[in-house]
Amino acid sequence: MNIRKKLQNSKRIVIKIGTSSLMTTNGKVNYQQFDRLAYVLSTLNKAGKEIVLVSSGAMGVGMDKLNISKRPVSIPGQQAISAIGQCEMMNLYSRFFSHYNQTVGQILLTRDIIEFPESLKNVTNTFDALLEMAIIPVVNENDTVAVEELDHQTKFGDNDQLSAIVANIVGADMLIMLSDIDGFYDKNPTTNPDATLYHTISDVTEDVMAKAGGEGSAFGTGGMITKLKAARYLLQHNREMVLAKAEDLTIIFDILEGYEIGTYFTAKPEIIKEAE
Repeated sequence: MNIRKKLQNSKRIVIKIGTSSLMTTNGKVNYQQFDRLAYVLSTLNKAGKEIVLVSSGAMGVGMDKLNISKRPVSIPGQQAISAIGQCEMMNLYSRFFSHYNQTVGQILLTRDIIEFPESLKNVTNTFDALLEMAIIPVVNENDTVAVEELDHQTKFGDNDQLSAIVANIVGADMLIMLSDIDGFYDKNPTTNPDATLYHTISDVTEDVMAKAGGEGSAFGTGGMITKLKAARYLLQHNREMVLAKAEDLTIIFDILEGYEIGTYFTAKPEIIKEAE
């Protein structure tokens, strides 16, 4: 039995895309990716799905906008680049989504929203109102206020974690996390040709975490560790996640059709644990 067939019934879906998936290898904005993402998500929305997009990329887009190749060291410098990049990134999303007659809305969050019930209620109401109007919320960390995901703290506020929190806040059926890797392997596939892809994981154990490594990309802040932490958070809240490669964004259609793509994190009891 294909256990992923139930993904066809997913109604409310959070899509997370990382900086490296939106930029070219030489640090320029990948306009084709923005356009393809807008096409896929607009198509899903018009098919009756409720879509929330959690998008990294403000720092990378800002650096490209200012034509600089080195990430600033200081907090104010990083926040300034992020402020410029966030504005430009939303401009790109608004422009490309409009090609498909789809409206988007911006939501910038800080970690403390989950600590204060009134703030949490307000942001939940905002999500619900936008989704009820068939508008796609585009979510990012508010880097000009929150510094947790910048270089000076523990990366606690990275967008992998944020996307998991958002998925739980909005009551999503699933999170599709798009990255620069096909899924979770038992070892680094770029340096180990014999690496094995886990198709299904139902428990993010310490042994699984130990296989992840910790490095992120040049422009982003995440790595496999942060993706596994996000998956563990969702499993603890009885939610599901698929980690897959963002190279061809039409892969989202196939994931939602139930094809065995990437790594599927599900805590359902009928799943046999592949990773112990």
